[in-house]
Amino acid sequence: MRPKQLAAYLVTAAVTAGPLAATGADQPEHNMHRQHMQHEQHAMPQAPDDTRPLVALPEQMRLHMLSNMRDHLLALQQIQDALANERFDNAAQIAEERLGMTSLELHGAHDVARHMPAPMRKIGSGMHRAASQFAIAAGDASASGDVKPALAALANVTAQCVACHEGFRVQ
Repeated sequence: MRPKQLAAYLVTAAVTAGPLAATGADQPEHNMHRQHMQHEQHAMPQAPDDTRPLVALPEQMRLHMLSNMRDHLLALQQIQDALANERFDNAAQIAEERLGMTSLELHGAHDVARHMPAPMRKIGSGMHRAASQFAIAAGDASASGDVKPALAALANVTAQCVACHEGFRVQ
């Protein structure tokens, strides 16, 4: 590097480093934090106040419902794992027993449903019906090898979950 270029480089580096040192931006962990915060500002706009209706449940029912939803989420993960490993009959069994119409008694759906507003009950029933329809589609995939209809049916199940979580909240 020529002396003039070196001098210009050093001046530029000094001018740039001064403000950076003052802000702590020369520290790798600070840079990572700043980049993370900038990413979050762009990725997630400021959330407005939660305007979803609050569904007030007796404490035991609230805990029961939350436990059911965690089990539903676990079942969805297990279904996806079974599909990824081409265990279509296993995916169908999980869906019917844990999410489908067969699962209503297991989850005490009748007891919880009487505390829900009608639109929430309708979405819940829709999720259970969609899960039973997925179970049929997954069984068909076992025979045909075509997983696309099963994936579309699974999307219908999760669409019901999304609709309920977008529409309602529990205390």
